[in-house]
Amino acid sequence: LWRPSLFLPLPKAGMFGQLVIGPPGSGKSTFCAGMRQFLSGIKREAAIVNLDPANHNLPYECAVDIRDLVELSEVMEELQLGPNGGLIYCMEYLAKNLEWLKKKLEELKGRYLIFDFPGQVELFTQHKACKELAYVMTQEWHYRLCSVHLVDAHHCTDPSKYISCTLISLSTMLHLEMPHVNFLSKCDLIEQYGKLKFSLQFYTEVVDMRDLVPFLGDEKDPFTEKHKALSESIAEVVEDFRLVSFSPLSVVEKESMKNALSLIDKAIGYVRMPQERNAVLNMISRDSGLDTEAVEYFQSKYTNFSNAERDEKDISANK
Repeated sequence: LWRPSLFLPLPKAGMFGQLVIGPPGSGKSTFCAGMRQFLSGIKREAAIVNLDPANHNLPYECAVDIRDLVELSEVMEELQLGPNGGLIYCMEYLAKNLEWLKKKLEELKGRYLIFDFPGQVELFTQHKACKELAYVMTQEWHYRLCSVHLVDAHHCTDPSKYISCTLISLSTMLHLEMPHVNFLSKCDLIEQYGKLKFSLQFYTEVVDMRDLVPFLGDEKDPFTEKHKALSESIAEVVEDFRLVSFSPLSVVEKESMKNALSLIDKAIGYVRMPQERNAVLNMISRDSGLDTEAVEYFQSKYTNFSNAERDEKDISANK
């Protein structure tokens, strides 16, 4: 949970929300649809804003769609740009036409906003368009927003990919400069592509990442073997900042969605109305935060990593 400032401007009534970001395939649109469904279940009126000009298969009904302003396929055809260049152009075009977005959002006053962003990583790690958009919405329009960064949990089974994901998460947090939460999405499918080297808690806490370095050679990839020292240095940088941590997430688990929403609400200072609290208590049997208990729940249900195996590896790592 990352909050760069505790003294954000007070928001206009009801203008709270989340910016859902992350690499392609991390489950952003599915998360948006699931979050809106969950919010509806707890009596919180919400609206989804699609800001991905290339997203043609939306699993939800959006209240605002960037494709009404600019569409990727048309940009690529008219300006002779590739997918990446065209997407950057679309986001820059949106940044130059924020009055269009503001007018659309003003029609949604009183609703909780969910922004579905494109999956191009450089938009959130180095390009200025999305950063300017986030700045205007939080500092000038006084919206209380949290960036929700999704990373596919199956990357935990590949040490080199996991280290890369932690670096992307750190770069995104530093670039956007706003309240931020990282999630390991699709935790119900975490071992679909391989077995975890350590317990799930190891990957959520992002500590002792250098313990992954000896496993890089297991991938039998010449590139990975050649750059093992670089991977170790990247791991040291991420650890030294002590900003990155992850929370497990599964859209199909109501308890997981409740825990995710609790973290996001805490980051932006959203206080639940009495009817919301009652609805949550009726929907969910237990009321716990995203803590060790939740991590243990995902580990026992969706991984083959036993507690004995975890203890044995923890002892080996501490020697």
